[in-house]
Amino acid sequence: MTRRETNVMMRIAIAGAGGFAAMLTHELSQGANAVLVLSSQPHPEFESNYYCQVAVVDYANLDNLQYTLQGVDLVISTISGVEQLNLIDAARRARVKCFVPSEFEGSLSHRPSANDPFDNGSSTALQQLRRWESSSHYPMKYTVFSCGLFYERFAPGGLREYNMGATCQVQNQGDYMINVGFAKADIPDRSPEGRSVQVVMTSARDVAKFVAAAIDLGIDTWPREFKMRGTRLTPQRIQELCSEVRQVQFQVTTWKYQELVSWLQYYEQNHDHAQRCFMEHLVQTANGRYDFRDANLNDLVDIQPMRFRQWLEAHWGPAQ
Repeated sequence: MTRRETNVMMRIAIAGAGGFAAMLTHELSQGANAVLVLSSQPHPEFESNYYCQVAVVDYANLDNLQYTLQGVDLVISTISGVEQLNLIDAARRARVKCFVPSEFEGSLSHRPSANDPFDNGSSTALQQLRRWESSSHYPMKYTVFSCGLFYERFAPGGLREYNMGATCQVQNQGDYMINVGFAKADIPDRSPEGRSVQVVMTSARDVAKFVAAAIDLGIDTWPREFKMRGTRLTPQRIQELCSEVRQVQFQVTTWKYQELVSWLQYYEQNHDHAQRCFMEHLVQTANGRYDFRDANLNDLVDIQPMRFRQWLEAHWGPAQ
């Protein structure tokens, strides 16, 4: 019996129609649950490629969103900013049981407590979700899925090739730490405390598989945060693997933490947005934003995530 042959159990809405939303739709539409994709533009390819429905919505119209979400049990968001805030309000009004915000990269506990440079409405969304979860009238649960970083940051063409990365300003190849195609790397040396820097990473397709497997566990059992891991490596080892797979020598710059902070301040003062953003990502990496040890979702589901070297070989292979 295939997963499609079982009875429908829940209605799941996926907000957004980018590359990651497509991966989620592909995985979730294999199961027994009905999948509804919310998009601000028509996307007929979703309905033709997956077992799902597509609803064109106006994220500025709460009444429209609430009407569309009637009967939905779970909302998974891949959007951010004001659009996500409106989606949260509409989901609560429609009595959605559980909400998954667009918070996939970086564990909650490792983000700056104030002045997060990559916030983009994230702290407001989480505050809003905490408020509705504790409401005495029709509370709405929420769970965050944390994967560290997407492998796809290192893909040919970068996250842009997957229609991802715009909100965190790392869309293009080389926007984050290593440009695999140009064989160039900027590596944070140590944390502010002098410890070795570690980075947790997972492929976006595996993240979608993890989410689908978590749904099979039952949303009523979900904790506040699910963490998943494809691999955990130092930035130096990430660069070494890129060099080994491509079989080319990389130009590597290793940065001390204070150097990163000084250059970040310099680019801020000179209004160089691109370089400031590049340095900010290195600082956040050195601060441990994308690192955690306990991958509690890995322990609960039977998913064998792709290792980083295997992913690199599939996307880059040796240089010609």
